[in-house]
Amino acid sequence: MAIDIGIARKDRENIARNLSKLLADTYSLYLKTHSFHWNVTGPMFNTLHQMFEVQYSELWTSADVIAERIRALDVYAPGSYTQFGKLTSIAEETGVPDWKAMVQQLVEGHETVARTAREVFKAAGKVDDQPTADIATQRMNEHEKTAWMLRSLLK
Repeated sequence: MAIDIGIARKDRENIARNLSKLLADTYSLYLKTHSFHWNVTGPMFNTLHQMFEVQYSELWTSADVIAERIRALDVYAPGSYTQFGKLTSIAEETGVPDWKAMVQQLVEGHETVARTAREVFKAAGKVDDQPTADIATQRMNEHEKTAWMLRSLLK
């Protein structure tokens, strides 16, 4: 059955492309945060171990919301490391940096995802896609707040 939600196919596909980038950034930041949760050491261990767990759990949940919105637009969501690797703006970390470098990378990651969400918001706004705009607004808020909290640890 054809989809008829008041957004033209080409516009839905454009929004889904933007959401796919947001999904890839979210998943990549989730993986990095989870790795840092496992591997953090040093005087901030307990604080960061717990903080990273809260953060990666939130990212995991948000990835599902983003993917389901892509599907609601009648486009298939990316779901492989290869696809995410091509779409993401998050730099991969294959080593184990010290806790300060971990925090710095996560600040940069959250700021990156906030910028990606802002692009989703712009694309959604052009065609009155309020559900996608709402998701993008929520993601911007969460990533900007998390970046601020992490940044405060580095002062």
